Amino acid sequence: MTVRDLKPACVWQIFDEITKVPRPSGKLDKIREWLVNFAKAHQLEYKVDEVGNVAMFRPASPGYEKAKAVVLQGHMDMVAEKSATSNHNFDTDPIETIVDGEWVRANNTTLGADDGMGLAIALAAITDPDIKCGAMEALATVDEETGLTGASNIKADMLRGDYLLNLDSEDDGVITVGCAGGLVSIFKFNYKPVEAPKDLQYFKISFSKFHGGHSGTDIDKGFASATKLMSRLLVTLSKKLDRCELACIDSGNLHNALAFNAVAVIGINPADKEKLAVEFNQFVADVKNEYRNTEKNEELVIESVDAPETIIDSDTARRVIYAVFAAPHGVSSMSMEIKGLVETSTNLASIKMREGNQIVVEAFSRSAVESRKEELVKQIETVFELAGADEILNEGAYEGWEPRMDSKLLALAVESWEKLYGVKPVVEAIHAGLECGLFLKAAPHMEMISYGPTLQDVHSPQERCHIPAVQKGWDFTVELLKEIAAM
Repeated sequence: MTVRDLKPACVWQIFDEITKVPRPSGKLDKIREWLVNFAKAHQLEYKVDEVGNVAMFRPASPGYEKAKAVVLQGHMDMVAEKSATSNHNFDTDPIETIVDGEWVRANNTTLGADDGMGLAIALAAITDPDIKCGAMEALATVDEETGLTGASNIKADMLRGDYLLNLDSEDDGVITVGCAGGLVSIFKFNYKPVEAPKDLQYFKISFSKFHGGHSGTDIDKGFASATKLMSRLLVTLSKKLDRCELACIDSGNLHNALAFNAVAVIGINPADKEKLAVEFNQFVADVKNEYRNTEKNEELVIESVDAPETIIDSDTARRVIYAVFAAPHGVSSMSMEIKGLVETSTNLASIKMREGNQIVVEAFSRSAVESRKEELVKQIETVFELAGADEILNEGAYEGWEPRMDSKLLALAVESWEKLYGVKPVVEAIHAGLECGLFLKAAPHMEMISYGPTLQDVHSPQERCHIPAVQKGWDFTVELLKEIAAM
């Protein structure tokens, strides 16, 4: 069985087409072209704005000209993550989807149901002739995953509606009405390449197969950060061994994904080889004990390697590793208003060596309270200032989306869900980022909700989509559009 055999066929067949189009964040020309061709094929009015967002418009059905206009919205980019053994090229290769019982997953890569499934539902709705309602728009935004670029630059002419249905949530039976704001912090260190000492013995340390996950929705799940663990080990070795030089380091990938892999090459005095083995084995035992309930497949390996040509100068290496180890990571505070909701957090995401002899560290901070977000960002910046970072940048800042519990759209959505399934949906705010708060800047009159079928382990190669929840999400969308039209 393939995804094209699943129900509802109108949604899954569009999703299948989307998975065949490469669309990693920042490289969206192919999916944009596909969306434009989709609009042309279905004779829909469309518009592409200056940042690359694509909107398609369907006029009101006859007799529904005065009904509320609705925007169905998702983002066109996907997080491009793959397992260490995958040869997938996100710039050229289609996602290989696999039907696995009640779930759809990909072959050792992210599936891209975040937010390909949201787009599929929006496009299925706007092209379904059986849905009789007011004017409808399908809006696909760019680079949601790397700074909400599309939503940040949206103009009012791309939001032709009274209500907006954001199709980027990940839990069946949950309607989201608020989210946290966020900001990416970037710390750059210039280092001096030094000829690798010939009297040292070199070892490669590799962490892999940690769970990873979404830096917002999974930050409180107890998963490990390979970036934090690598800094912890390197700090320990620097204190326990007579000499520990860092030749190279590569940890984590995306600012909005928990780091699930890390690699470093170190050089030590040959006389400390046995001490290194003892310290590493103790570290492995500690990690397995600390994360025994959340990490089941992690691999921590050390192996002897040939001497590299150069190493990182000792002073810079020490300052980078100590700063990453000292900087906060994880949940900073919980909401005092909504039980179980993370209020403020940060993800110490990655350490990368770049061209021009530069080491770059990225962190992503989130909060439902703007002042708390600013406080946490300043705290992290202070650590890296003390460590002598050569450049500190902030980018991709966005404000949160404040809940409106008196919304008519929300009341109608709750009523529609209960009518279909006999239970009230959960109404909540989330710690992840959604684009709704940014849309409100361009269209403050609009009422908005967010929902979607169940997705698990998004932003990681374990991402999967629950098949029965897609049917429920589609039926809910159709019912809600019908109820809005009858208002």
